Amino acid sequence: MAHGEVLEFEEYVRTRQDALLRSARRLVPDPVDAQDLLQTALVRTYGRWDGIADKRLADAYLRRVMINTRTEWWRARKLEEVPTEQLPDACVDDSTEQHADRALLMDIMKVLAPKQRSVVVLRHWEQMSTEETAAALGMSAGTVKSTLHRALARLRQELESRDLDARVFEREERERCAA
Repeated sequence: MAHGEVLEFEEYVRTRQDALLRSARRLVPDPVDAQDLLQTALVRTYGRWDGIADKRLADAYLRRVMINTRTEWWRARKLEEVPTEQLPDACVDDSTEQHADRALLMDIMKVLAPKQRSVVVLRHWEQMSTEETAAALGMSAGTVKSTLHRALARLRQELESRDLDARVFEREERERCAA
């Protein structure tokens, strides 16, 4: 490779490395693996740099190299299976309670005002910060905090009243069955 092409490749990597690393992060979940993936793709591309006639397509070429490299890594992975004399007990989680909890939560969210519901969803389900929630809803951070405080208090109150209603119902059922 000519000296000019080496400099051209170095300049390309210097200007595009952040975007290319973001592409690598989308392909593999681990940040260190993403850096390794990009580095491997750059090494493979360096050897073929002079063969890329239209340098405007270099990003696409490198992304294809990253995809192919990731596929090679996936195919070459070693399975972590260890033969044993006895099979381990299979544990199957019963998600019935989780579904019931979710249904209850969705039901009690209906008691909140729309603004309160929006704040709760963004802060707790979407895990946004107070500032991000304020920006998304067009309100101040203080308003988000006070709205969230009132909404959570209302949800606790609703849960307690439903729990009390359930206990009263269970007691009445036991008394009716005993009679």
